[in-house]
Amino acid sequence: MRMPRFYTTQSLQPDQTLELESGPSHHLARVLRIQTGATVQLFNGDGCDYDAEVVDVDRRAVTLRIGEPAPGIAESPLAIELGIAISKGERMDFVVQKATELGVSRIVPLLTERVEVRLKGERAERRLEHWRGVIIAACEQCGRATLPHLAEPQPFASWLAGCNAERRFVLHHRTASALSSSARPASVALAIGPEGGLSAAEIALAEAAGFEALQLGPRVLRTETAPLTALSILQFVWGDLG
Repeated sequence: MRMPRFYTTQSLQPDQTLELESGPSHHLARVLRIQTGATVQLFNGDGCDYDAEVVDVDRRAVTLRIGEPAPGIAESPLAIELGIAISKGERMDFVVQKATELGVSRIVPLLTERVEVRLKGERAERRLEHWRGVIIAACEQCGRATLPHLAEPQPFASWLAGCNAERRFVLHHRTASALSSSARPASVALAIGPEGGLSAAEIALAEAAGFEALQLGPRVLRTETAPLTALSILQFVWGDLG
């Protein structure tokens, strides 16, 4: 059976004793019915995994004793920044989850011409907190010990102006350009539009900012399918899936 693995916001030091946060504590005590003496694995985003022994289980919290750190799964040699137009409902959750599993280093929710979701103030904060939870759960599942950075939602043009990845691509199903396996870049940025795609003006703006138009094949992919396909190709050609 796979060892239970949980994210914590707390600092982790060998021989330290700590009470786990309420969510993981409830899962361990009420769902898994963990017993004292059992071992779980913790990570806090510092790149290491920590085996921890359960020393106490009560109704309020599970108490653990932290072991020595061990290097987590190595991050991809290719730093990928995903600029993804915000989509409705579970589609965005799906992209954030799978992009995390595929090893992206940064996720930027984008506001484009055809984005129908408008996030401001408290609503934006709630969505960001929700997506952070999706990222954490994905890291718990896939074994990553480093959380990809989640940026604030921002206008497409603002992101283009500030993006400085070595290679930059904008998905465009009407172009004839495909990915060529040239020398591996250190970093890549990938821009993907919403349902309905990026407008011609937005694609032109991206190309003017140094983004290369990229086609993934003859079929038009949905907004939640395109990033996963592109990320898999990039990781295969230049990252750690080859």
